[in-house]
Amino acid sequence: MTFKGIVANKYFKFVITFIIYTLWVIWIQNFWFLLGWIIIIDLYLTKKVRWTFWKKKNFKSNGEMALFEWIDALVFAVIAATLIRMFLIEAYTIPTASMEKSLLVGDYLFVSKVTYGPKLPNTPLSFPFAHHTMPLTKSMKSYLEWIKRPYKRIAGFRKVKRNDAVVFNYPEGDTISTVFQSDQSYYSLIRMFGRERVWNDKAKFGDIIVRPVDKRENYIKRCVAISGDSIKIINGQVYINNKKQQHFVDMQYDYFVQTNGSNINPKHLDRMDISMNDRNFISSNSTYDMPLTDENVNKIKAFPNVSNVVQKEYIDVDTISLSIFPNDRSYSWTADNFGPLYIPEQGATINITVENLPIYKRIIETYEGNSLEVKDSSIYINGGLATNYTFKMDYYFMMGDNRHNSVDSRFWGFVPEDHIVGRAVFIWLSLDQDKRFLSKIRWNRIFTRIK
Repeated sequence: MTFKGIVANKYFKFVITFIIYTLWVIWIQNFWFLLGWIIIIDLYLTKKVRWTFWKKKNFKSNGEMALFEWIDALVFAVIAATLIRMFLIEAYTIPTASMEKSLLVGDYLFVSKVTYGPKLPNTPLSFPFAHHTMPLTKSMKSYLEWIKRPYKRIAGFRKVKRNDAVVFNYPEGDTISTVFQSDQSYYSLIRMFGRERVWNDKAKFGDIIVRPVDKRENYIKRCVAISGDSIKIINGQVYINNKKQQHFVDMQYDYFVQTNGSNINPKHLDRMDISMNDRNFISSNSTYDMPLTDENVNKIKAFPNVSNVVQKEYIDVDTISLSIFPNDRSYSWTADNFGPLYIPEQGATINITVENLPIYKRIIETYEGNSLEVKDSSIYINGGLATNYTFKMDYYFMMGDNRHNSVDSRFWGFVPEDHIVGRAVFIWLSLDQDKRFLSKIRWNRIFTRIK
């Protein structure tokens, strides 16, 4: 028998399909799917069930036959694309400037699910290719919660490492206002306006809805600290386990750039990839307020009309402490002076007190599902007096490379392992919102690896 004949043989197709399917079931470790053997055996060997029931046995015309062939192809494409998106790789778009200049607004990425291991959906009943909202609607859910599954991750190549660009479900996205959606955290709204007003003022805040983990907004940040690490920030400099974090080439901070009264040539700023939205000029004192990388700082200092370049510092405790994690006045942390903070590790046990409870309260209650109560300065977990707590998951600390224009773990705390979606691996398209037509395409960024 020729090679072509072997490949076309039904027994050969059956064996290959059977092996691939069995290996997939072993990978996801859900052995109920072994019942699929029955379907594979019938598809290739016994043929007792008509699986393509939507097809007619006899077509009245070639047009009718073509229609059902298109339906057949469409069904296969949807199933194949859904499996690829769930288990292998998913497309993602950069909507904000929080990762500039590493990742720019208008970058289109592919995110690897297999690096850390695909996360099985908590809500498997959902509309194909829609994340949490039906297309062309603002609040209609794209998923059903009739089936809710606990967190389960299939084996991947490795765990999250420091400095990985990670896509994850927004930790504070469990509850949202349908008016503000992801523009502002529900919890920050509660702190500003009070729970009663947020829930009752429908005109301003809309409905309040709760989302499962896998249907929360997708964020992308850089992992600066992994479980077991300790992080602190002093005057904008990050320290991990008391060691300085190295600056990335594309990391940037906000700077005041003072000129002699004249504007900087916009073409120079174009060449430095500073977007129009970032060029904030204060005419009263001839000063720009804009984010710059270390390289751009050195370039802009050399301009003849620039007299001074000073990095901004966000250190005013009175105006920022309640917006900074753990959102408690007893912690006088800011975006540029933060910590020290221990990043919880699965299996690690810490002493808990009324003083450090604000840091770990959300982990204990929300992420790990315990009841928590404080009575007479004593802490009760699941009804029992508690002086220590053992963590059930690993946690991570994420920050944007655009350090002064990123709402990240400094504002909402830890990222649990069950929120991790995947690792950003490469850019397949990049469009500049400040340009038009073909000039919008950033050709130098297409098919570049994300560092």
